[in-house]
Amino acid sequence: MKIVEITKYLESLAPLSSQESYDNSGLIVGNPHNECTNVLISLDCTEDIVEEAIKKNCNLIISHHPIVFKGLKKLNGKNYVERTVIKAIKNEIALYAIHTNLDNYQFGVNYKIGQALGINNPRILAPTNGNLKKLSVFCPKSSSHQVKSALFEAGAGHIGNYSECSFESEGIGSFKPSEIADPFVGTIGERHNEDEVKIEVLINGHLQNSVVNSLLNAHPYEEVAFDIYPIDNKNYYEGAGMIGELNEEMDEAAFLKQVKQVFNCQIIRHTKFLNKPIKRVAWCGGAGSFLLPAAKSQMADIYITGDFKYHEFFDAESDLVIADIGHFESEQYTIELIDELLRKKFRTFAPCLTEINTNPVKYF
Repeated sequence: MKIVEITKYLESLAPLSSQESYDNSGLIVGNPHNECTNVLISLDCTEDIVEEAIKKNCNLIISHHPIVFKGLKKLNGKNYVERTVIKAIKNEIALYAIHTNLDNYQFGVNYKIGQALGINNPRILAPTNGNLKKLSVFCPKSSSHQVKSALFEAGAGHIGNYSECSFESEGIGSFKPSEIADPFVGTIGERHNEDEVKIEVLINGHLQNSVVNSLLNAHPYEEVAFDIYPIDNKNYYEGAGMIGELNEEMDEAAFLKQVKQVFNCQIIRHTKFLNKPIKRVAWCGGAGSFLLPAAKSQMADIYITGDFKYHEFFDAESDLVIADIGHFESEQYTIELIDELLRKKFRTFAPCLTEINTNPVKYF
């Protein structure tokens, strides 16, 4: 199997276009067309991780966090980032990161956290907007089935848990073929009226090119009339953080004790207890303080994440409890998630999971 087969599948679930602007997900080091000996999955990519890959004969490391966030102007080994990249290149090991695009995936990092917490009805806390588009195309009634099938196969028409969603309306189309035209119906030089349907489907922005190519290949007309335009709808199936409910209300201290066990936390930094039960839980893996307003607006009883700064704890304002469980701790199940995704797709494939704890934060 080539490396590109693996990365292409991951990007079909968590497209690179859905990563945050500051991020650097994707293939950072390596030739995508090289054969893959095996994969090592980790949360971070460090020199020790590359050494582990060498020992386990893995020539592809898939990490959650990119080893390179900013551009490298020199590669002389002056810091751990440069040394890691140099070591990977010398040993012909490809480095791939799947970071905020996996965070924003409906069944990604935060969904996995929700499973660990036993949350019901998990849903995106801060849905994205601006990434959905509407495609409208006109075609003969007799060809509507083949055109819709082509659109659906290319990924158009997905709305949440439903696929092959479309709407069509009937009308009369008219056209006059020129002398150099090769019309599917009608006569050159004469106006022709044709019973047509207008097919409308939603598409995710990253699929636009593939959907249009499939449309053009399936459509019978020499010149295809279609429109693509952005819509302002939020995409409730992609975005940052999640929110959901516990099966039963829990005492604040009892719930935090459970969280501490599930994530193997040495400590949990939290705001004062409000002496009310926990039922609605919001969370975000990694550094999620930016989602506190969303958690408050959706009436969460507690917000779980990592990397809260001192002054940000004041922003709870007794509306909810903030629980900072640590960056590494909140994202540790991402390794299992990536493993599950790969094994589900590639049945005979057995990735290696790192045995190294890369958490740089220690407690005394």
